[in-house]
Amino acid sequence: MSFTLHDLEGIIAERAAAPVDKSYTASLSLAGMPKASQKLGEEAVETVIAAMEGDQSAITSEAADLIYHLLVVLRLADIPLDNVLAELARRTAQSGLEEKAARNA
Repeated sequence: MSFTLHDLEGIIAERAAAPVDKSYTASLSLAGMPKASQKLGEEAVETVIAAMEGDQSAITSEAADLIYHLLVVLRLADIPLDNVLAELARRTAQSGLEEKAARNA
């Protein structure tokens, strides 16, 4: 059995409903979008730093933190992961250069 982003999305939803003193996800969700977005930004920066240093273990760890915090932000924005996946599917139907040109038009 493999772990998926949908599994993580479900775990985040469950833990967001847990008591705040028992769940980091619940406390982060209670703090709201500003705090969750701040944490997402911090994790993005930490991922970039790990990548620049070429540390595969750190990149892996920071990427996991980044994905987790992204899914928390998506949940707070009431955007299902499937919406993001659908957008990625739409974009990959053409080359990245074509997709970027269409956005700028």
